[in-house]
Parts: sequence; structure tokens; C-alpha cells
Amino acid sequence: MFEAIVITIATAATPLLIAAMGELVVERSGVLNLGVEGMMIMGAVTGFGVAFTTGSPWLGVVAAIVVGALFALLFGFLTLTLVTNQVATGLALTLLGLGLSGMIGESFVGLPGVKMGTLYIPGLTELPFVGRLVFGQDPIFYISILLTAGVAWFLFFTKAGLTLRSVGDNHTSAHALGIKVIAIRYLAVMFGGACAGLAGAYLALVYVPQWVEGMSAGRGWIALALVVFASWRPWRVLAGAYLFGAVSIGQLHAQALGWPIPSQLLSALPYLATIVVLVLISRNRRLTLVNTPASLGRPFVPDR
Repeated sequence: MFEAIVITIATAATPLLIAAMGELVVERSGVLNLGVEGMMIMGAVTGFGVAFTTGSPWLGVVAAIVVGALFALLFGFLTLTLVTNQVATGLALTLLGLGLSGMIGESFVGLPGVKMGTLYIPGLTELPFVGRLVFGQDPIFYISILLTAGVAWFLFFTKAGLTLRSVGDNHTSAHALGIKVIAIRYLAVMFGGACAGLAGAYLALVYVPQWVEGMSAGRGWIALALVVFASWRPWRVLAGAYLFGAVSIGQLHAQALGWPIPSQLLSALPYLATIVVLVLISRNRRLTLVNTPASLGRPFVPDR
């Protein structure tokens, strides 16, 4: 029973971790993209549609990543090239994604999905407790762990990561040193969109292998909160994702056990936890000021 709960928590945390990791890179470059929810839901409908049509979940994953990156490219063009307001553009992107996904996915409602298989290693997957948890997960679960390690290594142990962080900390000084601020931010934004698309594909191909309108259910917003909760640190994002995943799964088990608490309140627990975390972080003003990229959300217009 405990093993099944832990595995379920890992499944619930994986899309949050992937989406938050992509947004962490975006914000480290000094861009605030509030369109994660829209990119995630577009990744979900695209992944499901392509997988259902071709019978290959991997083609669905690739298509979801491409669509997420293209949506992010649209956001980048509007905010980095046309210098529109990042907050308003991100919100518009979310609304566009929610509406467009509902229209595209209308014909997919109720259809059986193509579920991505899990890893099986004879002699290891059958091990008590750790077998299924470590050697019996779906491939995207392992990708999410590798993604976390890769982002941490890139940001803090490579010259390119240092360059990206310098752009986020002070884009004017970075530009004065000859760094191509806009190009770096474009790449970061597209990476974040690709991660959001992958997270959406996970929802439609692993978490719930079917298409349901609005199935992202606010996970994009939780991913945004996770980045702040983790103080823009990759391994803290990992811990936060599993914490929020545990809260999400915990409310389901509480309902199954018949706790005398309204089901609506239990369903709202993950979002209430998000609000509580953000309030606590905002009170710790010193932590926020030290770790927030100084150029976050500020437009950059290079000298002509």
C-alpha cells in the first residue's frame, strides 16, 4: 500500500517538476512567462492527438514538445521583439491555449488513449518497495530526474549557464559586455515552452491516458509557484514538486478514507498549499531579494 502511494506521488509530481524546471531557466534569463498553463494544455492535446492517430506515444511526446516550443516562440516574439508586457502576454497565451486546446480536442473526448509503457528490468523491478519505484517507472519520470540534474549542472557549472544568469541579473551590463541578450532569452523561452509541452504530454499519455478538456487543471500555475518556492534552485524545485505531488495525492486518499471534510475543500488543498507557500516566501523579504533575478520581467531594448 505504501509503495503504491509513493509511486503515485512520483507520477503526480513529474509534470510539475518538468514544467517548473523549464520555467526556472526562463526566469533565470530575466523573462517571466505566465503562459505555462496554456503551453502545457496545448502539449497535452497535441500529444494525445498525435499518439492516438499514429499509435506511437513517442511521436506524441515529440509533437507536444514542438508545439510547446512554438507557443513559447510566439510569446518570445511578442515580448522580446515587439516588447509587449510580459505579464499580459503570458496571461493571453494561457487563455489562447485553453481555448484552442478545447477546440482541437473536441473530437478526442471519450476516446481511449495510447498509454506509455513502464520500464521493466528482470530481477530488479520485482525487488520489494524500491523495485517498482526505481526500476519500474515510465521513461519520462527518468527524463525529469535527468532534466533536473542537467539544468543544475548547466546553470552553475558551465560558462553558458553563467552567461544566462548574468543576462537575468543585469541585462544592461551583459549587453555592454557583448552578450546577445535577446538571443539568449529566445533560447531560454523556447526551452521553457518545450518543457511545458512535455509536461502536458505526460498528463495525456501517462498520468491519465485520455483527453479531457482543461486536464492541466492549474498545474501550470503551481509550476510557476514552485519556481519561487524553490528560490530559483533546481534541486529545491525537485523537492517542492514532490511535496506538492504528495499534497495532491493525499487529498485523494483522504476522500477515499471518508474523512468528514467537504470533498471540495480537499480538492482545493494543492492550491491552498500554493497560496500559503507564496505568502510565507513573500514575508521572507530577504530571501526573495537575494535570489530573484534582478531583471525578471523587465523589457530589454538594445541600443540601435
